[in-house]
Amino acid sequence: MSEPIRLSKRLIEQVGCSRREAELFIEGGWVSVDGVVIDEPQFKVTTQQVTLDPDAKASAPEPITLLLHHDPQLSIEQALQSLGAQTLAQEHSYGKRALKGHFLRLSCGAPLEAGASGLQVFTQDWKILRKLTDDMAKIEQEYVVEVSGDMTEHGLNRLTHGATYKGRPLPAVKASWQNETRLRFALKNPTPGLLGQLCASVGLSVVSVRRIRIGGVSMGKLPMGQWRYMTAKEKF
Repeated sequence: MSEPIRLSKRLIEQVGCSRREAELFIEGGWVSVDGVVIDEPQFKVTTQQVTLDPDAKASAPEPITLLLHHDPQLSIEQALQSLGAQTLAQEHSYGKRALKGHFLRLSCGAPLEAGASGLQVFTQDWKILRKLTDDMAKIEQEYVVEVSGDMTEHGLNRLTHGATYKGRPLPAVKASWQNETRLRFALKNPTPGLLGQLCASVGLSVVSVRRIRIGGVSMGKLPMGQWRYMTAKEKF
């Protein structure tokens, strides 16, 4: 019986690469063991068949950004812990390799207010994180708000031109009915509670809040609690 050795060591022996190259090949998802992709250099192998993808590149993986349909019952920390291959939306899993490295060193950009669901962004890319931090006041967000009650007369017009709440002026927003109980809002960098104040200013109560878009990035038809990769074509 062969003694178990690290996958990285087996790869070095097999293809004659350096230790660092072996680690990059494995962490990049280019190495399979008996047909199963393994992305942990310390994984132990004995007599299994180790295969290096012919297109393998010994380079550090590009930083990724994950888009999650956030469950409002979870905190940001709990949502982060829920990310994994098992919660990747099936519709978006084809041609993708959910590697363990994709779930390390993730930061939350543009956190949702407490109790809200919808688009939550987790990224490894410092450029995206800086964009969502420095330019957030300039980026339009879109929300669907479930409401109850009866809107006051000319309520949509008041929201569009700037309503008041308890004598305080509120910012003008784009507002429209999605259906009989849901309002769609488009606005920039809403402070926590602002959507509730906007609704209250026209006689409505908020039942639930769901963010569906940040800038040019939409959540799409993600089931609650599932995520997808942000594509290279999408921009905040």
